[in-house]
Amino acid sequence: MPAQNEPNASAAVTAFTALLTDEGRSLLAELRDHDPAQELATATRLRRDHPAELVSAALGMARLRQRAVAKFGAEDAYRMFFTPNGVEQSTRRSVAEYRAGRFAALGIRSVADLCCGIGGDAIALARLGIRVLAVDRDPLTCEVARANAEALGLAELIEVRCADVADVDTSGYDAVFVDPARRGGRGRIFDPEAYSPPLSWAIEAARRAPHAALKIAPGVPHEAIPDDAEAEWISDGGDVKEAVLWFGTAPGTHRATLLPGGHSLVGAGLPDPAVRPVGRYLYEPDGAVIRAHLVADVAAALGDGGLIDETIAYVTSDELRATEYASAYEITDVMPFNLKKLKALLRERKVGVVTVKKRGSAVEPEELRRKLKLEGVNSCVIVLTRVDGSPSMLLGHPAQA
Repeated sequence: MPAQNEPNASAAVTAFTALLTDEGRSLLAELRDHDPAQELATATRLRRDHPAELVSAALGMARLRQRAVAKFGAEDAYRMFFTPNGVEQSTRRSVAEYRAGRFAALGIRSVADLCCGIGGDAIALARLGIRVLAVDRDPLTCEVARANAEALGLAELIEVRCADVADVDTSGYDAVFVDPARRGGRGRIFDPEAYSPPLSWAIEAARRAPHAALKIAPGVPHEAIPDDAEAEWISDGGDVKEAVLWFGTAPGTHRATLLPGGHSLVGAGLPDPAVRPVGRYLYEPDGAVIRAHLVADVAAALGDGGLIDETIAYVTSDELRATEYASAYEITDVMPFNLKKLKALLRERKVGVVTVKKRGSAVEPEELRRKLKLEGVNSCVIVLTRVDGSPSMLLGHPAQA
């Protein structure tokens, strides 16, 4: 994470540390359930009894805590401290806990957490009794990480150090975890060599440790994955959150892990499935499965599974089989895309609620819903896609195995 310039960094740290005083903590407690829509009135009232700078900082932190609840849960979020980048870029608690569990299962007792941010991963590791050196070069971020360790009762296990990660000796630690910054002044960074630090540096740092994990964007090109790494894609609640390169585990392995259940699918190196006619059931693989290129493994587990199109990650089968790695739909209709026919069919079946899914289609779901002008008491799933190269629509409903 880039360091702020010195004057700005100093002012930001001063404003933050004021929140750690008794007066600052009292203000934060008072603002826990405040309504952001009433912020102007709240600020005016609080400034009668407190310095304006402190009120501004407290209101900003209160907003960040409310945003952080989705990632950290209310119990932690309202005790922790954040920066805007910290809320945006920190690891979701469920994912951090899963990764910490993998480290613990490897027998890891100490981790150098490089580019630690506000300390989300360090917290998860420390809660399993793992000693953590948390390193970041931004002074404000380090102060926030230190405050979080203290607030959650983990200060004895988490040492926060403000330094450039390239200058840190990690030889005394069982493992290294690197979470390079993947956002810059212009937004998300897609080139791994433009990460801070670059992916190539992180890989070399990982290779010097007995075990290591590197957090990267889930869209990383597979050709950028080194042969001596295990690549794991992680989704949480169906949303792909990140990819991780593991060193010292299973080189060359590709894995998809689905949270909250913790189900992991390890690739068997299968060729792409054949294209076949749409069967009674359509399976939509989890995003982590698709990113890991493990659709073939899902198809193989279905027995007669195949693709509906060679470029589309939908699997079809004549059988309904339970799988943790894909959502199943029973298909009632397969037809070329035709809006007029679709409207007539839905009207005939008294469909008033539709779930629209798309893959390989230029049609936008919201636009389609507006044009359908639905009325009725029944529901339907509409899949806009290609079937063996032809724009198609599949109608059905969720299947229960």
